[in-house]
Amino acid sequence: MKHGWKLVGLAAAMSVFGLAGAAAAQDNGVGAAKADIAKYSKIPAFIAAGAPFDAKACMHGKSIMSLPANSSVPFLSTIDAAMTKVAGMVGFDFKVWENQGQVSQWVQGMDFAANNHYSLVDLLAGTDPRALGPQIKAANDAGTTVTGSHVTGYGQPIPIAGVTPIPIDYKEAGKLIAEWPIVKTGGKVNAIVLVTSEVLSTDPMIEGIKEAFASCPDCKFKVIDVSLTDWATKIQPSVQSAVIADPTVNYIIPIYDSMSQFVVPALQITGASDHVKISTFNGTPFVIDMVRNGQVEMDVGENLDWIAYGLLDAQMRKLCGFEAVTDPKIPLMVFDAGNAATAGVPAEASRGFGDAYIKGFKALWKL
Repeated sequence: MKHGWKLVGLAAAMSVFGLAGAAAAQDNGVGAAKADIAKYSKIPAFIAAGAPFDAKACMHGKSIMSLPANSSVPFLSTIDAAMTKVAGMVGFDFKVWENQGQVSQWVQGMDFAANNHYSLVDLLAGTDPRALGPQIKAANDAGTTVTGSHVTGYGQPIPIAGVTPIPIDYKEAGKLIAEWPIVKTGGKVNAIVLVTSEVLSTDPMIEGIKEAFASCPDCKFKVIDVSLTDWATKIQPSVQSAVIADPTVNYIIPIYDSMSQFVVPALQITGASDHVKISTFNGTPFVIDMVRNGQVEMDVGENLDWIAYGLLDAQMRKLCGFEAVTDPKIPLMVFDAGNAATAGVPAEASRGFGDAYIKGFKALWKL
């Protein structure tokens, strides 16, 4: 009888484990995705990337020039405006090299920085160092430090010598913008993913998206690659064609949220706005407004003002001889219809994340 009870108990246990396994199989990645979304839906805490230092004294007589990938991209122009403000607060010369994303303009900017003896030139968020090898060497030879900010993910090297990376957690951002539709569709995603392959950060973003969808057997996605300089002319017709060709598409995932301004008209024209939603990344203020207005469903945001402080913190540390920052501690946060208004109406680059980072950086820099 004792052996009989053991067999019954074993059978019951196997049955329980079998049910648990079946439940996990039916989960389609929804449970883990929900947990990640919840984790990034809270106001983040300020975490310093290094020890305190006297920024004013350290930066006296030094200068930084920002060379963004394309000044017409609102995400980049907003960061540069915030960096200009922060540099003024610390008290050093900061210049933005305005451009329209042409390599020839990047070359001119690099030459200007080297010829005018800038202490540091920063390749910001998409300016491709691979296109600037001779200019980077010339800048280094002239005594100018070169950084690549918001260009690569954690642990992703910059594939050219002479550039110090200041990375962002692009992989996690990519994972989150895929996990959102997994949750919303119950693991039945059919997405169009919009990428810009020439930008180095696209690689870890895609890695994160693939990781999320790998746990969702009933999810599928198609990638459309649009060059940065072609966003205004090619995103809308590409999305229109994709949605018309496959009426079962239920999500568009632009990996950079400034793409959304060209996605929304495509969905409106095709009459797909009611059943095709947008999940994206960056937290550009005008896109947070689109979230609040219902045109974009979710934006994994970075506080662009926090980015300005964080990148400059890393750049100043580099110029002041401190250890290179491998994680600038710039947090991510999920914005949806429920909390988009916390970023302001209209949204602002410095709102929605609390203000602990402002006090934190001022104390960190002994201002």
